[in-house]
Amino acid sequence: VIDADRVDLSNLQRQIVHGTSRIDVLKTKSAEATLRELNPEIEVIGHPCRLTADNVLEVFADYEVIVDGSDNFPTRFLVNDGAYFANKPLVAGAIFQFDGQLSVFDRASGGPCYRCLLPEPPAPGTVPSCDEAGVLGALPGVVGSLQAMEVLKILLKIGTPLIGRMMHYDALSARFRELTLRRDPSCPLCGENPTVTAPVDYVQT
Repeated sequence: VIDADRVDLSNLQRQIVHGTSRIDVLKTKSAEATLRELNPEIEVIGHPCRLTADNVLEVFADYEVIVDGSDNFPTRFLVNDGAYFANKPLVAGAIFQFDGQLSVFDRASGGPCYRCLLPEPPAPGTVPSCDEAGVLGALPGVVGSLQAMEVLKILLKIGTPLIGRMMHYDALSARFRELTLRRDPSCPLCGENPTVTAPVDYVQT
């Protein structure tokens, strides 16, 4: 679990790993406490720091699958690049107001990466932040559960992971759609002539 923030009251409508008794506690410590209550035999390793281009490969080195539930584009790109260079499968999920999406990016499979879908982060100020746009509190639970299922499938080597596919969930209409993702030969990361040769830090706005 990597997160540099502390629990805030505004988090609790969607981040159910925390509770009111842990407001102002480091999120990594709060998450560990909750998970160990559920299963005291598991090991939870907290990284109470910001993920950066300097530490991403070191943080990812000891794990088999990377799961991204971040809420901003700079982190999503950094996690994608880090997972690609570490050669780890990435289970990526994102939410916005009433919509959620998830996919699996896996260099070893030869499938696309996140930059095949979006080569660069949107320009600052063009996409509303989580604070500005908001999200319906139950939506992260739906997407998070689907991400957990993808992680289990990868670890257990069962089923067909969402590699080369993106699942979109419209909460207001209660409908799922599946989009096909293809590897882009001009992708700056995994394309034929890559220009991104190391993890990149983008400015968060």
